[in-house]
Amino acid sequence: MKCALHEKGCGGCEKLHKMYGDVLREKEAAFRTLFPDCENIVGAENPCYYRNKVLRSFANGRDSLYAGFYRAGTHQILSVKRCLMEDKRLGQIADIAVELLSEMGLAAYREDFGKGVLRHMQLRRAHESGQVLVTIITGGNDFPGGEEFARKLMEKCPEIRGVTHSINDRRSSAVMGFKHRILAGRDEIWDTLCGLKVCLTSRTFYQINSVQAEKLYRRAIEWAQLTKDDKVLDSYCGVGLIGQLAAKEAGHVTGVEIVKPSVECARASARVNRIENIDFICADAPKALEDGKIKPSVVLVDPPRAGCERRFLTAVSKAAPTRIVYISCNPETLRRDVDILAKSGYRLERVQPYDLFPYTPHTEAVALLSKKS
Repeated sequence: MKCALHEKGCGGCEKLHKMYGDVLREKEAAFRTLFPDCENIVGAENPCYYRNKVLRSFANGRDSLYAGFYRAGTHQILSVKRCLMEDKRLGQIADIAVELLSEMGLAAYREDFGKGVLRHMQLRRAHESGQVLVTIITGGNDFPGGEEFARKLMEKCPEIRGVTHSINDRRSSAVMGFKHRILAGRDEIWDTLCGLKVCLTSRTFYQINSVQAEKLYRRAIEWAQLTKDDKVLDSYCGVGLIGQLAAKEAGHVTGVEIVKPSVECARASARVNRIENIDFICADAPKALEDGKIKPSVVLVDPPRAGCERRFLTAVSKAAPTRIVYISCNPETLRRDVDILAKSGYRLERVQPYDLFPYTPHTEAVALLSKKS
């Protein structure tokens, strides 16, 4: 597959020059070096236009503002109009937003000089409903004409439910800032995944490939083998979708997540979905288990790329659930954590890789571990 961005040095899809079937075989072979007995990788039916979240970085051109991706290994920004991996409509909305911002005469923020306004733009689109959230990230508190920009953008793109402003004045690679305000509409959209309503904001985590994520989540619940006698801990639960799926089969589910906006979304979703046998706690995952109040028979875990904290794995081992279902976006840390749990009496029963990020080197996976008798 040919892409002008790829040829110019964009490193986002380093395997784009290969046939998708070959990319899948390479991913599975790499995964088998860590898990030789894994099940076959689950590929995407459509490996293009799958990203439901788009991120652009701003730069100053000779004549006007533009936005795009960083050239691999550099701080140079390549102008982007279309990306083969992104939701098509989000690409169109991004172009309209850049045009409006350029007409306002705003400059991109220069971290080296501490001057300018615009750093990044994030767009999120609900796969099922089509609702969109747009966030503009600036290098300081000032966003001249921000409310007017938001109003015009929503007029041009009626599917946008809200435009927000995030202030990131840190000298770091982090995108979002700590301070956040709504410019127009509301910071909330709703999607449907696995038959459940999902509440999302600009600051919550959500799998970028909704079609593949649904396959992954259904497999995780299938392997959990839940009954009404089970008490489930959904750790690192995010917006609570996996826990709510588990609640349909289990006696009770407790979701634990340290990010407050995600917990608020999880609670809102559970109310809308009328799921009553689930509670959500805003807390550190290890601490939630260490205090001994939660005694799960099954643990669901979906940590960030760094994997589980050692404290959490120790706490899980002491809680001694009969089954652990581990969803991972990093095969290396999954291997590490599985080996740690094995020393505490857990056996790896099954593991299956999923391609949630076609044409990239990244692989998602679900693993089932059981307590040795």
